[in-house]
Amino acid sequence: MCRSIKTLRPPALAEQATDDEIRAAALQYVRKVSGFRAPAAHNQEVFDRAVAAVAEATAELLAGLEVRGGAQPRRAD
Repeated sequence: MCRSIKTLRPPALAEQATDDEIRAAALQYVRKVSGFRAPAAHNQEVFDRAVAAVAEATAELLAGLEVRGGAQPRRAD
């Protein structure tokens, strides 16, 4: 779907994904789904809320994944 969204879990990343990496992936997802690279002013608030919700869901997913082979899951802050 979004080729520019990279895998954010080990071993694809050497370390745990940062909040910035998670937000960047969320932004790419919302851009793809909405069809807007940058929303108009009247859509900015809902666009930003969607990015925040996707980022939160992504952080929760990464925190809960059990990665076999010794890599530790990301802690939810």
